[in-house]
Amino acid sequence: MASGQARRTFVQFAARGPAQRIVSANVRGYAQAAAVQDIKPPVALFGLDGTYASALYTASAKTSSLDSTSKSLAVLAEMFKKDGKLPSILNAPTLSPSDKSQIVQELQRHTGAQDKGDIVRNFLKTLADNNRLGILPGVCDKFTTLMGAARGEMDLTVTSAAKLDNKVLQRLEAAVAKSEYSQGKKLKVVSKINPDIMGGLVVEVGDRTIDLSVSSKIAKMNKLLTDTL
Repeated sequence: MASGQARRTFVQFAARGPAQRIVSANVRGYAQAAAVQDIKPPVALFGLDGTYASALYTASAKTSSLDSTSKSLAVLAEMFKKDGKLPSILNAPTLSPSDKSQIVQELQRHTGAQDKGDIVRNFLKTLADNNRLGILPGVCDKFTTLMGAARGEMDLTVTSAAKLDNKVLQRLEAAVAKSEYSQGKKLKVVSKINPDIMGGLVVEVGDRTIDLSVSSKIAKMNKLLTDTL
């Protein structure tokens, strides 16, 4: 499998001796180069991965390569999904500059066919130079959010303790679509599993969160008992 091959390559890099630490450059350089034209992402994102995703979106929009960039990141996201250990390998402190360069080449090997104008390759090199390869999975997620917003979509994230079947997700989507939370936009359902919530659901629509989890109810009960006592 592609993810297995990538992981074996990355493990070889991560197992080497202590890394020479690269002095981190600020993402401003990449963002400024991308923003020659006044192109802005459709929504504001937060966090370091959000900042880099926004810079990549701007650069891709400027070169009319949003679709190809999106496909390339989708390939990478699928790799991370299939092998959950890959992100930790990208975060390994033992990676040397040479290791990071080879990792970029390995990632590019999987995205090359979709990468128009080498936008993603250059972006990966920027992450490596800034010692930020570890945020790549988050960048992939945030870029998906930007593309959805550009298409007028809104993420409907449903987190449950166990996997939900499609019929339940479809009913949730239909219910939210009829509510004010959807703002009349097309919903994109994202299903996540988090055993820590113990049961129930946590539903996120845009910037709104509806916490119906068992863990939340227990926390509220504990707070009530603590305040009472």
